[in-house]
Amino acid sequence: MAVSLTKSVLWSCLLTWLLSGCSYWGTDEVQKLNGYSMGTSFTVSLVTKDSTARALDGEVRTVIEEVNRSMSTYLPSSDVSRFNEAGVDEWVTVSAMTVEVVTMALAVAEVSNGAFDPTVGPLVDLWGFGPKPSTDQVPDQAKIDEVRRNIGWQAIEVDETGKKLLKTEPRELDLSGIAKGYAVDQVAKLVENRGVDNYLVEIGGEMRFAGSKPDDQPWRVAIEAPDPEQRSVYKVLEVTEGAMATSGDYRNFFDQDGVRYSHTLDPATGYPINHKLVSVTLLGDRCALADAYATAFLVMGTESALELAESEGMAVYLIERDDTGDNVIVSDQFEALYASID
Repeated sequence: MAVSLTKSVLWSCLLTWLLSGCSYWGTDEVQKLNGYSMGTSFTVSLVTKDSTARALDGEVRTVIEEVNRSMSTYLPSSDVSRFNEAGVDEWVTVSAMTVEVVTMALAVAEVSNGAFDPTVGPLVDLWGFGPKPSTDQVPDQAKIDEVRRNIGWQAIEVDETGKKLLKTEPRELDLSGIAKGYAVDQVAKLVENRGVDNYLVEIGGEMRFAGSKPDDQPWRVAIEAPDPEQRSVYKVLEVTEGAMATSGDYRNFFDQDGVRYSHTLDPATGYPINHKLVSVTLLGDRCALADAYATAFLVMGTESALELAESEGMAVYLIERDDTGDNVIVSDQFEALYASID
């Protein structure tokens, strides 16, 4: 999980602020809670009384921090860090939420045939897209092959009853592709339990929403244009119930010898993705799953992503880019939700 507030996150936060049409702590308007955790920013927009929002502020921060303390790779005492330091065939006791997230991550890995793999972290580090300083150089093939031997979700076992994790081969977990979405879900659960039915929760660009704004208008959320040179809104969606996550390859990359290498890595090859699909937006019921599947679909490419989305009944909005421009492809479920597509 990144430790700095990236320009992409700042842009996402700004979009959420502008499109929600809010005023901070405004009476009879959307009340906003803002902060920083999990290496990113968060914005929680609540249609409620000022006093209710103020009372929820601390609880919201506590929920997000609980997820971070369990799943951060930067905290030595986190569940993930302790698991990564443990030996092969050594059971590690973890929190219930870590068990839940790892179980979901392994399920997405299986359905996507490993396109989403929660053990890909060492490969990300090798390419310079992790916490270690980047050299912006393509790694040696022998080193890629060596690291790939320690990649593979199948070597992770979960004891849901005992709340324990085990590796049967040398493996490291990295839940950054699903943890923010899970934190969004946890905050949404909290505010619902506190009687708030109309809200928009956003952490690092991943979102969960319900109900509407005070004027009975739906929430408006933006899909960013997949343009590495500038930031703009590609499409605005009006939403009232569910979650949304977007993955793209146009922000974090490096160039070498005229070739662009994206931070989105294909575990099957050990190399960054190399196809026309540049942005995936997925709408669903749970932000954690939307987060993970958006990453998987970006790795898979348009044809395979659309095939899996159709078979699973998922609403996805795919943007391809080549020398001739952009091409938008949507699943049947997305088209059913948004009959008129620009």
